[in-house]
Amino acid sequence: MSTIEEKTLQRFRIISIAEGISFLVLLFIAMPLKYTMDMPLAVTYVGWAHGALFVLYIYIIFPTSRKLKWGYMKTFWGLIVSVLPFGPFLFDRKLKQEQRALHKSQIKP
Repeated sequence: MSTIEEKTLQRFRIISIAEGISFLVLLFIAMPLKYTMDMPLAVTYVGWAHGALFVLYIYIIFPTSRKLKWGYMKTFWGLIVSVLPFGPFLFDRKLKQEQRALHKSQIKP
């Protein structure tokens, strides 16, 4: 059975990965399409989706950090990585370790 902390972390990880993927699609697919193939709608639609996911990421990081008792530095790094290409994926590696630790703490007999 999952705890509230595990569910909170899982939800944040899903949003983080989706935001990271949308940023990479915007940078490496939509923008080249706009500037090399004259397809500005690619940036319009992908940019809108990325913007919505970015706002959701920022909105959800603060309640997540409170619920999981993250320190200021971890929350700060969570904010910084959201604006770096590949940043959410690097942060997710740490979050995956945290999620495993939470899961193991619940399995103890």
